[in-house]
Amino acid sequence: MRAVVLTTYGGPEQLVVSDLPEPAAPDPDGVLVRTAAAAVNPVDLQTRAGLHSAHGAYHPPMVLGWDVAGTVTEVGDQVTGFNVGDRVVAMSAQMATGRGTYAETVALPAGIVAPAPVSVPLTAAAGLPLAGLTAWQALDALALPEGATLLVTGAVGSVGGLTVQLARLRGLTVVAQVRSAEDIERARALGAARVVVGADASALPSGAVDGLLETAGLPGAVAAVRDGGRAVSVVPTRVPEAERGVHVAVSYVEQDGEGLAALAALVDRGELEVRSAKELGFEEAGEAHRLLEAGGVRGKLLLLP
Repeated sequence: MRAVVLTTYGGPEQLVVSDLPEPAAPDPDGVLVRTAAAAVNPVDLQTRAGLHSAHGAYHPPMVLGWDVAGTVTEVGDQVTGFNVGDRVVAMSAQMATGRGTYAETVALPAGIVAPAPVSVPLTAAAGLPLAGLTAWQALDALALPEGATLLVTGAVGSVGGLTVQLARLRGLTVVAQVRSAEDIERARALGAARVVVGADASALPSGAVDGLLETAGLPGAVAAVRDGGRAVSVVPTRVPEAERGVHVAVSYVEQDGEGLAALAALVDRGELEVRSAKELGFEEAGEAHRLLEAGGVRGKLLLLP
């Protein structure tokens, strides 16, 4: 099979397309998935640069990628929930599975796989798993009551945009932070009741919101949270400091097939939108990494075999 291989830590030029042996068979509790698309995420850029080199699962040569959408080609003897031919999505956390998704075929535990939404192209569905589960689980960790006011930083990014939509579905009033006036209408279309434009949330007075979900690496946004409020960050390298009794936590995304299935169902009910920015071939993986590093991408960059 063809796969995008990281030859050594470094820049995007270290990503090359190579021929690798296909997985011979799935584990008894696993499935083989023929890839339609794999999404590019910030964690892929960090891994490529060697920022996770201390972890045993991250040593070149290796296949990158956490998100995948595709079709089941084989099921393990113990699997009952999937059949050959099923359209599926999955988030393969490399720190847990050691298996990247920039490959034509991926072997995965069935428990982290979910039926793909049928209302969007299968390639586009590859943009749902990591970003959707990150937003879903961070909102769970934040645990704001219905009617509370939530500030979402990076509100039109991949995680931020899904957070805004899911927060609205949970009955929260969303204040969206965006970097450009061009993003105002987009944030409102996603469900934001108010939009703050700027490189941070300094336009909000202190205590303006009950909670903060920080997706953009802007720890100073905690100043907008009321005394005794709550803040959750999905950027572990830039966590807000606890102040004024504000409870601060970090949310690390976990693999969750059931949660992913619930997100896919929301997509099919028209309650959750997944955006794609651009589709590129495996040979253009380096370019996809350059585009994401440059910033300003709205929606997911997708790699197609």
